[in-house]
Amino acid sequence: MSTAHGARARARIEVTAAIKEEARRQLAAEGAARLSLRAVARELGMVSSALYRYFPSRDDLLTALIIDAYDSLGESAEAAHDAADSPFERWITVCEAVRGWALDHPHEYALIYGSPVPGYTAPDSTVPAAARVGLLLIGIARDAHQGPAPDRPALADDLRPEAERMAADLASDLPPEVVTALVAAWAQLYGLVGFELFGQFNRVVVDRETFFRHAVGRLARGVGLVPGPR
Repeated sequence: MSTAHGARARARIEVTAAIKEEARRQLAAEGAARLSLRAVARELGMVSSALYRYFPSRDDLLTALIIDAYDSLGESAEAAHDAADSPFERWITVCEAVRGWALDHPHEYALIYGSPVPGYTAPDSTVPAAARVGLLLIGIARDAHQGPAPDRPALADDLRPEAERMAADLASDLPPEVVTALVAAWAQLYGLVGFELFGQFNRVVVDRETFFRHAVGRLARGVGLVPGPR
């Protein structure tokens, strides 16, 4: 790589990072629905046509921010996962990492798990990053079910066809009962975090950290995880 080419590449990385940082500031101040490439360019002292060379549209910039947010959340969850031992404790620490990341990045959490942005549809390129936490939870359940079979959640007869479809799509090596419980637990995890982050627990839950840990512990038991090393 020539010196000039390397300098251009570094400059592009730096400008891209500055655009994203200003866009995040606008997300915090105005919300995702009001994100504007022209406003970002103005705050950075750029002409709009120059910014379009980095992000051709608002949707392209939103997609980049969404992928960054999912990846940042995934990295936090994966680091917590690697620091714990038993499946039960790994589940707890991953869930706590999700909560901690959301409290530290409320506007980015709102971007990926809040209200949909009018006129925006996330492309398939966001899926790998979005799946990182879910895949961790599936992996934890898979590890637990490789040993002596834990208690399986009950499964209603009318739910079995859908449970078998989800198992085939998400984790064909796990029992449909477990996959169904995992999907429900995944939704409830983000419901707990969202309720706290968006003020629904105000004047209801005071010791939110303890409440959260016990709540996600119940979710762990619901997918067949038990406290203590396996």
